[in-house]
Amino acid sequence: MPTYDYVCQDCGHRFERFQTMTEASLEECPKCHAKALQRLIGAGAGLLFKGSGFYLTDYKKSGSSPAKQASESAPSSASESTPPSAPAASAPASAKPTDS
Repeated sequence: MPTYDYVCQDCGHRFERFQTMTEASLEECPKCHAKALQRLIGAGAGLLFKGSGFYLTDYKKSGSSPAKQASESAPSSASESTPPSAPAASAPASAKPTDS
């Protein structure tokens, strides 16, 4: 059932009413009982998700990730001025077994 918005032309009272589409529009204001109601044109109902099972990643924009956005917004002057380092060679085990 759609929700209709009404406003009274005499007292300015605004309210909503659930009505079927075939039901006649209201004519009398519930506050001042004047016969000066006007049905307002609404924007319609918005999309409403109810229940569990809706996740942030379900409707993610393509091509954008939080990690990617963070790396793009970080200053890159330090990484451009220093050459990439060579991979570190594996160091020999310095811990010697102890005799007990």
